[in-house]
Amino acid sequence: MQNSNTSFSPEVIEKGKPAAITAYILVVGAFIALSMNSEDKNPYASFHVRQALGLSLLFIIIGYTLSGYWNPMIVYPFWIFISILWTYGIYTAIAGQTRPIPLLGNLFQKFFKNF
Repeated sequence: MQNSNTSFSPEVIEKGKPAAITAYILVVGAFIALSMNSEDKNPYASFHVRQALGLSLLFIIIGYTLSGYWNPMIVYPFWIFISILWTYGIYTAIAGQTRPIPLLGNLFQKFFKNF
């Protein structure tokens, strides 16, 4: 499992950046990045694919659960929470960092370790 203490060489980061950034583009981006990273298995890209895949699944599960309720006190905090996590993830991908997403990132790394 990669964390903020793990450092990859600049070459590995640069090769993995396109897939890492693509992973955070909407929900389908994680699946596109997964296929982009399927041949070479860049460890930097794999880290961010796991993070984005976890966020995407979380978004779908919680969004589906909340779709029957339209209470701004419930729905707006969810959107803000997901937006902050997504922004954090894409920022770390662009910056060349491997910091797990707060609260859930380490869980995503463990759960999707085969990706």
